[in-house]
Amino acid sequence: MIRYKTIDRCLRNRYRRWTLDDLVQACSDTLLDTEGIAGVSTRTVQADIQVMRSDKLGYNAPIEVYGRRYYRYSDPDYSIMNMPMSPNDTEVLQEAIDLLDQLRDFEQFAEMADVVSRLQDKLSLTRHGAKPVVQFDHVPDLKGLRLLSPLYAHIAHRQPLCVMYQSFGAREPGEYYVFPHLLKEFRNRWFLFCSRVSDMRLYNLALDRMAGFQPLEGVEYRDNPNFDPEHFFDDVVGVSKNIRTQARRIRLWANREQSMYITTKPIHPSQRLVRQNPDDGSCIFELRVVVNFELYSVLLSYGSGICVLKPDRVAREMQRQLRQALSLYTAEKTIDCE
Repeated sequence: MIRYKTIDRCLRNRYRRWTLDDLVQACSDTLLDTEGIAGVSTRTVQADIQVMRSDKLGYNAPIEVYGRRYYRYSDPDYSIMNMPMSPNDTEVLQEAIDLLDQLRDFEQFAEMADVVSRLQDKLSLTRHGAKPVVQFDHVPDLKGLRLLSPLYAHIAHRQPLCVMYQSFGAREPGEYYVFPHLLKEFRNRWFLFCSRVSDMRLYNLALDRMAGFQPLEGVEYRDNPNFDPEHFFDDVVGVSKNIRTQARRIRLWANREQSMYITTKPIHPSQRLVRQNPDDGSCIFELRVVVNFELYSVLLSYGSGICVLKPDRVAREMQRQLRQALSLYTAEKTIDCE
């Protein structure tokens, strides 16, 4: 790119005649000044000119030879620095901006926010007000987001913490002395996985339930040998799991409509199709996962379209929760909505 820019700068200077030797010397001087690289061959500069002339990098530079030895741009206003973005460039850049924008809640990437904003502004001008075609799920006012950056820093620096945490059932926040290990997001909520200092018991603390935290001095950080972030969640739907909890084989029936959803968007990577009924299109699926709150939430979201077959304990719990939901709609049960 240094050579391309140097050649471009030379060819835009129409007050001088540029031979191939002149371009080679200009590239050599620039490389020596900027990179400490001594010399560049004539063949290299010739190849650079061919690349600039071609569509390989999208330049299509109008480089011409006149007088049989001098180089210039046939268009005096041309420069490789003024190249408009192609439609494909625009799409790729928009995808990159959308992905980078998801990191805006982390202070460690704060310097990138200004770059992303400028890129977005530039892209908006290029696209002439085109509407977005990709939108990510994001809750900007979610409680606890302000804790993401400092927690990230403490995990990176292996700093034990004293966390003030109030569970849903507690009246007041309590102190948790922990070794922080991992930040994990699930359904727009963030969770801190950490181990209790006293016995290395694994905790899963929701950031929106944290009242605050501070560094715990005088305690040496320890890793939890039973917590491997790369594989701990292999058999989990969501975030709830005890280290000693074993995965169970869940077998469920789904009607034709829900089978299509479950097939195209599996409940869990372990999911497999056991049998399909060719008459009504219903299917039986099996997955191997830990039984937790999030699993029940997902299964209940399919409503009357599925039925858990095994294990019996999970089937009975589904029955209990569905009966409890049904009771809210019975004539005997009235809820004041005013």
